[in-house]
Amino acid sequence: MRDSLLRIVSLVRKEVLALVRDPRSRVILFVPPLLQSMLFGYAATFDLNHAPYAIYDEDRSAASGDLVARLEGSGVFERVATIQRSSDIARLIDDRDALLVVHIGPDFARKLSAGQKTDIQVIADGRNSNTAGTAVAYVSAIVDGFNADWRAAHGMVDPPVTANVRAWYNGNLETSWNMIPGLIGTITMLQVLMLTALSVAREREDGTFDQLLVTPIRPAEIMLGKALPSTAIGLIQATIILLVAQLWFRIPFAGSLLTLYGGLIPFVIANVGIGLFISSLVANMQQAMLFSFVILMPFILLSGLATPVANMPDVFQWLTLIDPLRYALDITRRVYLEGATLGQLVGDLWPMILISAVTLPIAAWMFRNRLS
Repeated sequence: MRDSLLRIVSLVRKEVLALVRDPRSRVILFVPPLLQSMLFGYAATFDLNHAPYAIYDEDRSAASGDLVARLEGSGVFERVATIQRSSDIARLIDDRDALLVVHIGPDFARKLSAGQKTDIQVIADGRNSNTAGTAVAYVSAIVDGFNADWRAAHGMVDPPVTANVRAWYNGNLETSWNMIPGLIGTITMLQVLMLTALSVAREREDGTFDQLLVTPIRPAEIMLGKALPSTAIGLIQATIILLVAQLWFRIPFAGSLLTLYGGLIPFVIANVGIGLFISSLVANMQQAMLFSFVILMPFILLSGLATPVANMPDVFQWLTLIDPLRYALDITRRVYLEGATLGQLVGDLWPMILISAVTLPIAAWMFRNRLS
């Protein structure tokens, strides 16, 4: 019994030393739990603490001013524009400058003073249904508070003000209309990055990687041969999800397929570059899987898939700038729900092209050094 216990202790000691001595294992052991704890604690929050909105107050009375003051005093809504004409509403929503536009009609105070019911119009950006739904609920709560105080002060029985909500691009604020188009980028990234990262690691484990050293194939050619299949698979994955969204969930496609794939190609290439960089670092498939997971989890959490980027702390918002999934989500949702054109997506396209321009040369340099 004692000898058996000593053998087990020796084996445990050996395994612990093997983990601690390997730099890659030390990174995987300590970095992911620290990083993911910070991300889940600060970035992956469903609380809405920043909602940019615009006010279109045609009444400009004391009553409308009281309602606007309640909105701005809530600590949630930040006024980004004061609208003077109705034609400005579309621009603010389309450009994502405002999540909501609150429109108070010109007879707001007159109807209230006459004891009549009136309403305000709340126009929400439905491309992110979760955030828009939460913001609309906050507005409704503020209107309820205004109604309670007005009824108490003027002896009314029924609520005098009703919030009339209109959601653009997603009229019923359907969660699937927001989530499924977002999965086009998310699942594509997951598949492409994993496949590319595993490509070289698999050959190292099978022993075929060493055979490449004695062939006339150049490192750049090897990298290209690894990149093209992953790129094709990524586009096929995106097509499958697109078909599911249209044929099963019946989500109307407002844009152009040419525009959608024009936005997805630089996204897939950026992920291929990241995956090839990982594959040039790792020694086996297990390390490739672990390193891919370490990268994928933060990218997904910081992308804005479930929680808005604007609600994250500033340091995490800066980190989202190097996350290709953030731009892919914006492209897929805007093309799918809004019908955006390539010209309107330039702000999302050039960061992904820049990421590709950085990751692919680094991966090529790593390949040359590993094959030399």
